[in-house]
Amino acid sequence: MPHVIVKLYPGRSEEQKTKLANEIVKDVVAIAKCEKKSVSVAFEEIEKENWAEKVYKPDILNRKSSLYKEPGYNPFE
Repeated sequence: MPHVIVKLYPGRSEEQKTKLANEIVKDVVAIAKCEKKSVSVAFEEIEKENWAEKVYKPDILNRKSSLYKEPGYNPFE
């Protein structure tokens, strides 16, 4: 605990993903007050044409009660 999943379009380098994961871990440790060894980070690359159905609809529209930061776009509008 905690496990963070980052969903994003493909195209970031391994170096970028590693740097982002390391920064996420630092913030989680500082804010959630947990040990670094208990934090894990995963990346799920979702193609742009699948984003609305695979991410926006199930993770944003259908889970608003658990969403702490809403995006400023709606692919269905």
